[in-house]
Amino acid sequence: MSETNNSVTRTHEAQQYYYPNKMGRIVLTAMEEIMGRHGVNAVLNLAHLHHLVNNYPPNNLELGFTFEELSAILGTLEDMYGVRSGRALALRAGRETWKYALKEFMPVLGITDLAVRSLPLGIKIKIGLEVFAQTFNRFSDQKVKLGEDHRGYLWIIERCPVCWQRKSEKPCCHLAVGLLEQAMDWVSRGRRFLVEEVSCVATGDETCTIVISKKPLV
Repeated sequence: MSETNNSVTRTHEAQQYYYPNKMGRIVLTAMEEIMGRHGVNAVLNLAHLHHLVNNYPPNNLELGFTFEELSAILGTLEDMYGVRSGRALALRAGRETWKYALKEFMPVLGITDLAVRSLPLGIKIKIGLEVFAQTFNRFSDQKVKLGEDHRGYLWIIERCPVCWQRKSEKPCCHLAVGLLEQAMDWVSRGRRFLVEEVSCVATGDETCTIVISKKPLV
């Protein structure tokens, strides 16, 4: 769907924000890799998203998968399995999501060879983060900006679907953390980086901010 059509769609539901259907499908497919179809269906039923049971969003870029749906799915993981196990599942789902997203989106953006380019690691990470942010800002209603300070590279989500309308005592955007962990693994060809969410809208902060260390752990 073109940008013009997307804008028209949003005017009828001004309070709604969306991921493209393709992104919703990727997340659910990634969860299925970890939990199986029955496990995903159980989450969807408990989240009162019965319309998605055995009926994932179509594989297109139309803005049809709401922030509320994604947030409800991830919140339900914690309700079903507890905070600790729900967090672990969301992190794993984020890592799997990256693998599918790489296949679906990176060829469109032309950086499929970034990981093997002969560039300093820091430059590759900056290029990668810029393109990843561009992907969300271009194809979805999620708003991401980048920063950098003494802690590392900053992934700042100003409009976050992962914790949309949720309340939490601690940062809870584990899917986003897992996705960035796997993205760094890909860019660096197997190096591990500390990726940590340091602020979260669900806890009352203004943004969901994730810090990525500049130096690999291994």
